[in-house]
Amino acid sequence: MLIRPITIAALVGFTLLTACSKNEEAASAASATAAPATVAAAAAAPQATQASAGDVEKGEKVYKSTCAMCHGTGAGGAPMFKSKDDWAPRIAQGKDTLYDHALHGFSGSKGTMPAKGGNASLGDEDVKAGVDYMTSKAT
Repeated sequence: MLIRPITIAALVGFTLLTACSKNEEAASAASATAAPATVAAAAAAPQATQASAGDVEKGEKVYKSTCAMCHGTGAGGAPMFKSKDDWAPRIAQGKDTLYDHALHGFSGSKGTMPAKGGNASLGDEDVKAGVDYMTSKAT
């Protein structure tokens, strides 16, 4: 039966688009009031240890297949890929917080992060590799 897979695909697509929706006014107000100290703290934070080639490759694959949908466009208030200004306040919160938000989802003043980027089939290590890849490109 073809109707069922099409219906499921439509619902999944709608869910992803809804998860990536963005409140423009809240995002503008939040970015205008970002604390300079937070950005400075992120800049002063020690760099993460160098990831192995396999981890970087896995992270890039996860980014391209799942994360780029929002982080490549800024949808849902997502920090833009390679934007030091967007990522600095988040990096300053620490890897554990970044991992938690990516794995379990997060809704804040700048937007929404769906759990596992809306891709429930990703393993925890894959999600972490994606976070590591994106943050490594933003510093």
